[in-house]
Amino acid sequence: MPPTAAEPRILISVATYNERDNLTPLVREIRQAVPAADVLVIDDNSPDGTGDLADRLAVDDPHVRVMHRAGKLGLGTAILAGMRYAMDEGYDYLLNMDADFSHHPRYLPAILAGMKRNDVMIGSRYVKGGGTVNWPLSRRLMSRGVGLVVRMLMRIPARDTSGAYRCYRVSKLRAARLDRLRSRGYSFQQEVLYRCRKAGCKIGETPIIFEDRRAGSSKVNPKEAVRSMGMIVLIGLAAFFGMDER
Repeated sequence: MPPTAAEPRILISVATYNERDNLTPLVREIRQAVPAADVLVIDDNSPDGTGDLADRLAVDDPHVRVMHRAGKLGLGTAILAGMRYAMDEGYDYLLNMDADFSHHPRYLPAILAGMKRNDVMIGSRYVKGGGTVNWPLSRRLMSRGVGLVVRMLMRIPARDTSGAYRCYRVSKLRAARLDRLRSRGYSFQQEVLYRCRKAGCKIGETPIIFEDRRAGSSKVNPKEAVRSMGMIVLIGLAAFFGMDER
């Protein structure tokens, strides 16, 4: 059933690179969880045929759209492309999630429900009821350490500032000066939250359990993680001392 005039138009964006084994069940579970939402698959020319599979899903379901990109351009640029698509196409909410089932679709209704009183809703591992499964201590410490630095320097009132499972009010994204974003790697998540806070967004969180991917291999890049931490500190210090540009 299509949404009524009173219901928000929702776009759920999923960035893919070699996610062929996950894509069909993921889209199916997203559509079951939020039947009125559209799903945008942003594929970075996956060698395993993920983009071709997305095209076939779009033929069978008018709620599925596909954006093909020339190559592996990174998660930050994919999310930004989804944001621009949502603004261009007049959506009310943009919800971004990973394609590997680490962000389970069962949390979609709770995230969307939080948008009634917030402008950004985060699927959070670090509020009561949230957590991670099978993470090594080093990864947990790094994630929490980044969150602490971000809260202190950027003054973002959220416990989980590095996860990508989020919903944004599109009208607020228009005011968030996304053209000034400097990050394209992992630090994109923190910087876009900072831009949203500067635009006056009210930020909320709802608990999720972050799970290991069901299929495929991890795409974590240690060198990019180090570069991103440097960018977070650079942006954070500028924010803390009032030297950042609006």
